[in-house]
Amino acid sequence: MGAAGGARRRIVVGISGASGAVYGVRLLHLLRRAGVESHLVVSRSAQVTLAQELDMGLDDLRPLADAFYPNADIGAAISSGSFRVDGMVIAPCSIKTLSEVATGCTGSLLSRAADVMLKERRRLVMMVRETPLHAGHIRSLAAVTDAGAIVYPPVPAFYARPATIEEMVDHTLGRVLDLFGIETGAVKRWEGIAEAMRTPD
Repeated sequence: MGAAGGARRRIVVGISGASGAVYGVRLLHLLRRAGVESHLVVSRSAQVTLAQELDMGLDDLRPLADAFYPNADIGAAISSGSFRVDGMVIAPCSIKTLSEVATGCTGSLLSRAADVMLKERRRLVMMVRETPLHAGHIRSLAAVTDAGAIVYPPVPAFYARPATIEEMVDHTLGRVLDLFGIETGAVKRWEGIAEAMRTPD
């Protein structure tokens, strides 16, 4: 079922300032390919990361989404639980954004939209990108998990034997979208160990 009965499915995409801006950008491509409506919000720090890592600005990013909202626009559609969406992915998710959501002290549209997902019992996936973690980070991870979010660090799956960074990114995002029941064709499904690799009894 879509965001409003049989309507087209909608996913909110948040891009915050952690390294790994490629995850947010590629997620927008995969959602479009899957016919899912994307609603995008980007933090100020993320704009710096996009420029540093991908040589992209907001003018390059906006056309990839069906709707774009400034992070300061607290009155945007995605700030209200009455705006029907299927969920939200923050890709990547900075520790600052994680901490705002963990405490409920939402000072931006990005963290407010995430808070809305939790209060409305909608799926929120947070691709937290930081390492190593100290105890405060771990407590925040536990707090958002207790509140109903799914913490999904972008850890590569080497069993899929990615040949390129693009394959590695797509496989990770395909698994994220599996959590919403959205098929991308990007996941190499595990079907058990090949017979030739089995150890004899």
